[in-house]
Amino acid sequence: MAMGAWISAAAVLAGVNVVLLLALTGVWVDNYRQFRTGMVAGLVGFGGVMLVENAAALYYFFSMQMLYSGDPGVQQAVAVLRGLQAVALAVLTYVTVR
Repeated sequence: MAMGAWISAAAVLAGVNVVLLLALTGVWVDNYRQFRTGMVAGLVGFGGVMLVENAAALYYFFSMQMLYSGDPGVQQAVAVLRGLQAVALAVLTYVTVR
């Protein structure tokens, strides 16, 4: 069964989020090795949890797409939420690597 346009967009955005989170978490791990502060440890934890969440979303988009296939409104909401997350992560990545 082919994925709908909204779910395809959500899957692409989840993939973008994974890439951004890999970059962020890598920077934060390096910073933690250098500074060993609780704040940076919290950022590493945040990045790790968000990375797992987005990877799980990708898995479910491709393996259990029927969960979203019945309601286009749900598909659109999922895509919009993934998009908002991508924007937030892009801003965070920009200010982190700058």
